[in-house]
Amino acid sequence: MASAPSPMVDAFRATLDLFQTGVDLMRQSLRRRHPEAPEQELDRLLREWLLERPGAEAGDSAGRPLDVTSRFA
Repeated sequence: MASAPSPMVDAFRATLDLFQTGVDLMRQSLRRRHPEAPEQELDRLLREWLLERPGAEAGDSAGRPLDVTSRFA
């Protein structure tokens, strides 16, 4: 018999589900804004949005910006 997932596993799965929902919603938004764009162009716009995230350049919450590249180098 398999053991029940830990609360941390459940929280991580919920986080991934929310992330995927956000990506799906942005893809729909891009499709509405660019109805004639081919799928490759929508993929490019989505990747650009994921990397640049206009309006959240310094992160998603208040606090001091942190350069994570120096932590994982």
